[in-house]
Amino acid sequence: MNLKVTAPRNMRDFGLEVFFSKWEFTARHHMTASDLESMSLSDLLAMASNEDRKAFEELWLGYTETWGAPQLRREISSTYDQIPADNILCMAGAGEGLFAIPNVLLTRDDHAIVPTPNYQGAETIPLSICEVTGLPMVYSSPSGIGSGAEKGGWRIDIGQLRDAIRPNTKLISLNFPHNPTGTLMNSNDLADLVSIARESGIYILADEVYRGVELDPIDRMPQIADVYERGVSLNVVSKAYGLPGLRIGWIASQDRAFLQRVERFKHYLSICNSGPAEILALIALKSRHEILARNRAIMLENVLALERVFDMFPGLFEWFRPLGGCVAFPKYCGPDGAEAFTGKLIEESGVLLLPSSIYSSDLSETPQNHFRIGFGRNQVFKEGLAAMAAHLEKHYPDHKVAPD
Repeated sequence: MNLKVTAPRNMRDFGLEVFFSKWEFTARHHMTASDLESMSLSDLLAMASNEDRKAFEELWLGYTETWGAPQLRREISSTYDQIPADNILCMAGAGEGLFAIPNVLLTRDDHAIVPTPNYQGAETIPLSICEVTGLPMVYSSPSGIGSGAEKGGWRIDIGQLRDAIRPNTKLISLNFPHNPTGTLMNSNDLADLVSIARESGIYILADEVYRGVELDPIDRMPQIADVYERGVSLNVVSKAYGLPGLRIGWIASQDRAFLQRVERFKHYLSICNSGPAEILALIALKSRHEILARNRAIMLENVLALERVFDMFPGLFEWFRPLGGCVAFPKYCGPDGAEAFTGKLIEESGVLLLPSSIYSSDLSETPQNHFRIGFGRNQVFKEGLAAMAAHLEKHYPDHKVAPD
């Protein structure tokens, strides 16, 4: 008998998760968290209606529907303008969606485009299937501390994106609000992007896990599933809602046939989601205005505190205030480089930041001497920022200026 042997597709280790496996739960001050302030089970249940609380307490712990609980999908649907509940597929966190979508859409004869730097899964998974082009984010240095894109920041060059498209391009993968930079696309660039994709029938996967926690809601982008027939919106309660322990995510698209294919692929993965987690996610989504308003307030307070520390050490950092999400990617301008700076910071002062080497790419060069900092948590951030400021005062006294 002749047996067909297929070589496995190699994926490099997930650098961020390897790094976190060492430091995430051992560092005294976790200052690079990518989620918002979480809450206890009792706090979340206190937001529930009597009906939803009873449903949680009396839940039968059997298998759930692969598509997700109908009432949960209806509530998710209400967060979109054009997407009915039948066009929502629940996933086990965002990671399952990031894995399933390229595997359903792409073959080895296809081509994908991914901005860099990016969350590694958005690059490594499609790269294990087909050729992928990295689209480097364009960075301009800020002229000072403060808010607004005119101060500098990050963007996608739409002209470069158009030039990267090939006849076999099948997927463009986006991530806005962007991890790690906190940037957003403006409305003109987004409209141009959709037009370019529509010309060639290209799918756009938009990781929208920070939608709802823009520092200024006026900057909020539309969801790609609402504005493009081949747009796929990916979201989760882990980030903006601060509930990563629930492991509930979803994808939304106008393309029901595509969702059906992903649902079939999910049979090989989680099969279905956790029943208790689905009810808790439903409660959170029904209370989303309260939760997201609280989290935006935490972010803004922490960003202002972070800017005060940066102001104390002029010339040591380049920074522009992020527009959305709870992470930013400042540049370290000291003589020893960001790798040494972040290493010394964790070893001596217990403050954990992500050096930009974690965002290295197989597709293009990525920015050096940056670091990711997270400001979505409350007391944890305040304590960590105080430790970071003390570290800077100790090691960079020549950079410090007296407060006004």
